[in-house]
Amino acid sequence: MQIYLDYSATTPPRLEAIAKVRDILTNQWGNPSSLHTWGQRAATIVETARFQVASLLNAPNADSIIFTSGGTEADNLALLGITRQYSKPQHLIISSVEHSAISETARRLTQNGWEVTTLPVNRQGRVNALDLKEAIRSNTVLVSIIYGQSEVGTVQPIEELAKIAHAQGVLFHTDAVQVAGRLPLDVQRLGVDLLSLSGHKIYGIQGAGALYVRPGVAIGPLLAGGGQEQKLRSGTQGVPAIAGFGVAAELAALEMPTETPRLMGLRDRLFDLMADCPYLIPTGDRLYRLPHHVSFIMIAPSANHQGEKITGKTIVRQLNLAGIGISAGSACHSGQLTPSPILLAMGYSQTEGLAGIRLTLGRETTSEDIEWTAMVLKQILHRLIQPLIMVGR
Repeated sequence: MQIYLDYSATTPPRLEAIAKVRDILTNQWGNPSSLHTWGQRAATIVETARFQVASLLNAPNADSIIFTSGGTEADNLALLGITRQYSKPQHLIISSVEHSAISETARRLTQNGWEVTTLPVNRQGRVNALDLKEAIRSNTVLVSIIYGQSEVGTVQPIEELAKIAHAQGVLFHTDAVQVAGRLPLDVQRLGVDLLSLSGHKIYGIQGAGALYVRPGVAIGPLLAGGGQEQKLRSGTQGVPAIAGFGVAAELAALEMPTETPRLMGLRDRLFDLMADCPYLIPTGDRLYRLPHHVSFIMIAPSANHQGEKITGKTIVRQLNLAGIGISAGSACHSGQLTPSPILLAMGYSQTEGLAGIRLTLGRETTSEDIEWTAMVLKQILHRLIQPLIMVGR
């Protein structure tokens, strides 16, 4: 039995997206910058996808969508596209639970003289709106707050935070990679100036993402070249991946009214099934939470507090042997045995920061999958932890 529960890392491309990609690779492989028939066919495909992605966001027009290689590039384009327009370093604000595409970019900006304020979060991983209001300075040019946190599932009050930024004349960006296709996204209601997306998180093809740029907001390019994507992202567009992204975006918008509550039900059922397990503590905000996201830290005793340590990666490996795929914290950090910076920012200890696990659900997840996973996870935890309890007695 194989059960994939790592949909926040990537989603399996849906058949409709695969079929679209296959058709393009076989029959419509032109360069969209070319003026001949082959090129114009490809250009039409790109513009169709742009409209599909814009519709998912209720963007005011399709030209506000800039295609990138994924969410990381979109995040980089948002921060660097704004900051590179200033001849002298200014000030920007992020949260302490950002994806590394934001936090690492901000760190590098500090090396170039920029001042970065990192907002704290509470134990559930939520930003306090008053903290943002107090952090804004006269030279603040951008606020970037993640919408849905990939490791602990917490959803931020983006509409409220954007209003605070705009009240003081500051631009606002959000990384909505985990939210797209799972919760409604309306950039006009949210009031954001910039918003990042990734195609492979919504059952599209890896290699395509997008940055929404509100009309009237000026950003600079990261790449020099032929001037594609309104001169903001030079380079021949990856037409197959972009087309797959567009198909996935259109279908996500159609299916969300039924799929989101279904995922919420499965999510809450898994939390309930694990509630009697003494070794797991839920992380993140249970109310303001991504609909597909379940996360815990393990509280595992050890002999005389010096015995073997059981980390989140231990559980990942054990569940993998049982045919179940989950993640230890963010997939982007899965190769490093270091405490999760997200859990540390939320007030967990260094030891607890090594003990996080994440189970994320998707279109193919069934109630039977949830029941089976809960049973297997409890068995694994009991097998691993019970000997440590016995030694400690």
